[in-house]
Amino acid sequence: MLLAWIRRRSLNSPKYQPKPLFVSNWSPVLSPDVIMLLRRLPSTAVSITTTALCWRYTSPYFFSTQPRFQSLNSLGCYPKLSLLSFSSASHISSEFADLLAEQYSKRGPLKPGLYLVGTPIGNLEDITLRALRVLKSADVILSEDTRHSGKLLHYYRIKTPLLSYHKFNESQREQTVLKRLRQGEVVALISDAGMPGISDPGTELAKICVDENIPVIPIPGPSAFITALSASGLSTDEFTFVGFLPKHAGSRKERLMASASEKTTQIFYVPPHKLRQFLEESSPIFGDSRRCVIARELTKIHEEGKRKKLFQLTSQREKLHS
Repeated sequence: MLLAWIRRRSLNSPKYQPKPLFVSNWSPVLSPDVIMLLRRLPSTAVSITTTALCWRYTSPYFFSTQPRFQSLNSLGCYPKLSLLSFSSASHISSEFADLLAEQYSKRGPLKPGLYLVGTPIGNLEDITLRALRVLKSADVILSEDTRHSGKLLHYYRIKTPLLSYHKFNESQREQTVLKRLRQGEVVALISDAGMPGISDPGTELAKICVDENIPVIPIPGPSAFITALSASGLSTDEFTFVGFLPKHAGSRKERLMASASEKTTQIFYVPPHKLRQFLEESSPIFGDSRRCVIARELTKIHEEGKRKKLFQLTSQREKLHS
């Protein structure tokens, strides 16, 4: 059966307009069929399986278009946080910030170590209260892009110092960060979106900390490919997360052929400007009859989903790129 749809979220409530932190993207995910999921800023996620290639955008059908709550009373553990709702304002209210700070103080200080903190992949409401506490209490926050992450911290009135930490300066920063960790500081690591270390900086630093018996504490949060896969309708019992494909054409073809030989869902991240290339290269390897799912703007106002067979997507690649 072939399913195809594209929907946009039209939010009727003027208060439910989370400030868009991230530019639109495509993320592809692949399953025994294939899912393509357009991921954050410059990347897209795509996933392929041996049976079919599925293309789709995640639809509002899977996500409510209305605010889930106007207050945080329903959370139980924060009974005093009432009548506080998120909006398109540049930051939360000072009252909300004060109430959060009060709750933080009751829980005591964080133990020293490296905290891998998950951040929203598009919708500011998707950050957890635990993540906010860690970011507020840390001695320093390692950030992939300090200007980008600064928007998130400003929104939640967090004034913890930021230190740039990305793939181009990881090796230079490591000793500085390790020195601070050895001195007993609380160091938080965040990426531009999602969980650190998942196709983002953080893996090497976590490995070094483990080798030196420095605590590494994960603070769970959103993940683009898991979000897309969960709403794809494809098999989630087994899957392979491939991530970004190699830059070299030969290595890329080899990786695609390896994925095509597997029966489990295959998941790729594909930058928007390489979507056309992905379709043209994957079509002869996976076959035109395969289905592919592509998700765009996950968790954001214009969240979309579309599913078709690979040959149909290939013929529409110009439109999809736009």
